[in-house]
Amino acid sequence: MRNMSVVTTFILTGLPHAPALDIPLLGIFLVIYVLTVVGNLLILLVITVDSHLHTPMYYFLANLSFIDMWFSTVTVPKMLMTLVSPGGGAISFHSCVAQLYSFHFLGSTECFLYTVMSYDRYLAISQPLRYASLMGGRACALLAATTWLSGSLHSAVQTTLTFRLPYCGPSQIQHYFCDAPPILRLACADTSMNERVIFVNIGVVALSCFLLIVLSYVSIVCSILKIRTSEGRCRAFQTCTSHCIVVLCFFVPCVFVYLRPGSKDAVDRIVAVFYTVLTPLLNPVVYTLRNKEVKKALFKVRSKSVFTE
Repeated sequence: MRNMSVVTTFILTGLPHAPALDIPLLGIFLVIYVLTVVGNLLILLVITVDSHLHTPMYYFLANLSFIDMWFSTVTVPKMLMTLVSPGGGAISFHSCVAQLYSFHFLGSTECFLYTVMSYDRYLAISQPLRYASLMGGRACALLAATTWLSGSLHSAVQTTLTFRLPYCGPSQIQHYFCDAPPILRLACADTSMNERVIFVNIGVVALSCFLLIVLSYVSIVCSILKIRTSEGRCRAFQTCTSHCIVVLCFFVPCVFVYLRPGSKDAVDRIVAVFYTVLTPLLNPVVYTLRNKEVKKALFKVRSKSVFTE
């Protein structure tokens, strides 16, 4: 059958680097991964425990922390295994399918969530009097559920298009995780149609989300400039700056990897580190160091734990 594959195991080649850098890279990425998981878990804990953070903004931030924690977990442990031993890059066909689906599911959900978060900030700043009624609990839950469902459908399309082709060798994937572009290069069939559909699919999602985010922030800036007090303007800008930093660090590398012609394996693998490894770490760093409410909540949680002891 056409959708059956002779290849039962793929080999992930990992990051391009000199063998002497195995241990240093292993240490660096292991520390980043642990900080990412612990940092995002801490944000989830603080938002859950502190009733003052039970607002739409922090509801979506909790979703983002949950996504980033698993987004990093989908790719980084396997990358660490490629650094530990020569055979660490081996991954079964079905595990590769699962990794690609999980990666695009979480990645596209995060993409949609950034758009929803920008819309939330737009309403909070541009429509302050109507904000509470527009962004009630039901509306937030509906928006969050829509992002997860959209991400799932988008990933299903990507995964189906990629693995409907026959794979009969070679089996070396020039990457540190299973992603559509490097996998399609191994297919024993014409992939031009798949590549075009995937290009359009990712392009429509990424560019649509990015344009909606830009539109939201143009409207937000216009509203901020109308605020009379400098303190109010500063607070509004500070709230949005955190979101903008994370959005740019996520979208720019993604666009570079997926939407440019003449993709290069080595360059793509290095750039992919930004949105698979560094961006999930930026979430807890940016939203705690630049957010007074979260820092205050963290201090309260820490004080309670010390007092309990």
